[in-house]
Amino acid sequence: MTTGTAATDQPVSLTLAEAPLRQARNSAAFWAATGDSRGHEVIRRRGFLAVDGDERAGLRILVQENDLDQGELAELAELVRRAPGPVNAEDPFSATDLSHLGLRNWQMPVMLRLPAPAPAGGSGLDVVRVSGGEDLRAAERVVIEGFELAAFEPYRPGELFPEALIGRPGVDVFLASHQGVAAGACVRVVDEGLASHYWVGTAPAFRSRGVGRAVMTASLADLAQVPATLTASKLGRPLYESLGYTVAAPSTWWAAR
Repeated sequence: MTTGTAATDQPVSLTLAEAPLRQARNSAAFWAATGDSRGHEVIRRRGFLAVDGDERAGLRILVQENDLDQGELAELAELVRRAPGPVNAEDPFSATDLSHLGLRNWQMPVMLRLPAPAPAGGSGLDVVRVSGGEDLRAAERVVIEGFELAAFEPYRPGELFPEALIGRPGVDVFLASHQGVAAGACVRVVDEGLASHYWVGTAPAFRSRGVGRAVMTASLADLAQVPATLTASKLGRPLYESLGYTVAAPSTWWAAR
């Protein structure tokens, strides 16, 4: 998997039907970069990519095709069986049934934004592209608290966002702050002509104050020629629609009960 910068000479064409596959590839690029930066095992197969982490990071499975074969399903079952921590799986095709592994599931939409200038932010927040350890730690804390990631408490600096992640081509972390206080964050990955966003989070004290919009518009600022995808939560979907995203397909997520 290769990553690259946001700049392109011409807008890249992408259809709604293509969005789930491209989201799958981008998500795999992000989690492979994260796993490598953490020193965790990254398992690459035709139909899936998995990052086999420790008791806190757990096992992350990214389904890459809509037709996993019996060998791949058997390998996934074994990975889930011996996972030392949380188990999370993403299937943007909603084609692979993992219920026999004792996992619960829910759906969230894959959304696509065609190349276009970024809309105005208008929040008055300061948003920066993270370049150093202090801002990275602030973004990490925002995401852990905003998503209530209990597995990463008590806090250990660099566990969710290893500092080595910042040096990965195509991977950027954005941090929004208000008067020097961290308010929001997100991760953006540009890979093979497509951008996608992850961990778009807001600190609890700053919710309903336009933080998500501010961090997203800043991260879209240099993507006028680049299509972008993401997987939206129910609460996040109205924001993404206001930024020009359109629902492409349902994505099924699986997690340990």
